[in-house]
Amino acid sequence: MSIKAAFMVPHPPLIVNEIGGSEIDKIKTTLESYERVAKEIGELKPDTIIISTPHIEMYSNYFHCLQEKRLIGSFKRFGAPNVSFDFENDLELVSKIEDICIQKGFPGVLIKDDEKELDHGSMVPLYFIRKYLKDFKLIVVSLSTMPYTRHYELGQIIKKSVEELNRNAVFVASGDLSHKLQEYGPYGFVEEGPIYDKKIMEIMSKGDFIKLLEFDDNLCEKAAVCGHRSFIIMSGALDHVKVKSTMLSHEDVTGVGYGLCTYYPDGESEDRLILDKYLNNVKNELNEKYKNSSEYVKLARKTIFEYIKNGKIIDIDNNISSELLNQKAGVFVSIHKLGNLRGCIGTILPVKENIAEEIIDNAISAATRDNRFKKITTDELDYLDINVDVLTIPEPIKSKDELNVKKYGVIVSSGYKRGLLLPDLDGIDNIDQQVKIAAMKGNIDLDKEEYKLERFEVKRYK
Repeated sequence: MSIKAAFMVPHPPLIVNEIGGSEIDKIKTTLESYERVAKEIGELKPDTIIISTPHIEMYSNYFHCLQEKRLIGSFKRFGAPNVSFDFENDLELVSKIEDICIQKGFPGVLIKDDEKELDHGSMVPLYFIRKYLKDFKLIVVSLSTMPYTRHYELGQIIKKSVEELNRNAVFVASGDLSHKLQEYGPYGFVEEGPIYDKKIMEIMSKGDFIKLLEFDDNLCEKAAVCGHRSFIIMSGALDHVKVKSTMLSHEDVTGVGYGLCTYYPDGESEDRLILDKYLNNVKNELNEKYKNSSEYVKLARKTIFEYIKNGKIIDIDNNISSELLNQKAGVFVSIHKLGNLRGCIGTILPVKENIAEEIIDNAISAATRDNRFKKITTDELDYLDINVDVLTIPEPIKSKDELNVKKYGVIVSSGYKRGLLLPDLDGIDNIDQQVKIAAMKGNIDLDKEEYKLERFEVKRYK
């Protein structure tokens, strides 16, 4: 047996009659679609329902499942304590997922968690499903802040686990779309909100799951999306499978996007090895990029590859430009992998004889000594996107008014403590945010400690 169907659903508590009351009429289309989804699940009669949800605890370096024998919860915090839930956890399936994670060395090791109750991301779909199906087991899977590819891999692991245990299962990906679609909504409006909703519904209506992995995470953050990673886990659970996809509805009348789609397997297809295709595309794009990149980036990349593969520090090539050999400057080397920061180390002022040596030293440090990350491994090399920033000498400024997040980097210092943030970074949109993050990096409390500001410019090589 395998995953017989998958469903993309939202989770507004408003849609629960005992909570929303007459307000439900605002999202009547969503309600009708939800009833259809629940009825289809009832007709499938799965042994186990797998729900991925963004509203149980989310961690930066692993996934987890709720692991209590009975999965219970209620809508007490939404004013409906009498609407309660009690399901048997499919602990055999949870254990199988954990075993495969360990076998693969997958970073999402499932651990015993302290959470005792179901979240509303799980309970809203269950509220409708149990109208049409009473006898089933449940597992609830968390998301993570790890890259999109890891979420897809978790979906693949869930698929493999279901098949090995011969489960008849359905997958429910719980998640709302943008929370910033209307000025009158609870979170206001940003232009990225409707951009996300339009794009995601085009993708999900076609089952074009590779584009989920290609999404700009910054767009998701600005649009205040909670379901994107949940949808990716679901797509991984349908890996290697053609799907018949149906879009049931999309509404944004409350200021939050609610989308419902259904997916039914329609045979295996080599063309649906989506993660493999995505990684191959990334590798090819990076190879093309490096053919035309600056000598600064080529030097950093060559350094990282040689050090990670062979443990050797490269010699400086005689053909290198005089600018790299004869000038001194502070240098930062930044490494991203699949859109996520993987290492960033640099020097504010020069400490080596020239820029070339500065790049070599900081490239090795960024790849192996950034204490926020594990050392880069050989199997990651093809997917590294490397940038080099050459800094001007920092200059003191009197106030934040002399900063510009696009033009200047900032240094915040208090006594011996100092934090730095480079300019023109994704997700850094205003000066207060820039200064706050730099201060946090230096462990400086802006409200309690006196501090000084410096600014600098960079020349960025990609």
